[in-house]
Amino acid sequence: MEIVYARLRRRPGGTAGANEAAEVVDALWAHALPGDGLQHAYAEPADDRIDLLVYLLCREPSDRPDAVRRAFSLIARSHRSSPALHRGYLPPQPPQARDRTAG
Repeated sequence: MEIVYARLRRRPGGTAGANEAAEVVDALWAHALPGDGLQHAYAEPADDRIDLLVYLLCREPSDRPDAVRRAFSLIARSHRSSPALHRGYLPPQPPQARDRTAG
């Protein structure tokens, strides 16, 4: 299993809602595909963003380098498809080659 840290930046002027963390996690589960390997997701709101820990199953050792790409793909798909994520957060940024974050 791989754990990927990611974040979504809040849109300017946006504020955290009472159920924000649960809504973000629900959106990830709603848009996850079997190939994503999503096992667990955790969200923690901050002033200007929401921090995410995305736990992905790696069936083969060769899957490990792919975890950041899979996490980014899941978060980007969820952002595009979820009105709540699209309204509340800026689009996720692709991970840098040396960066282990997905958003």
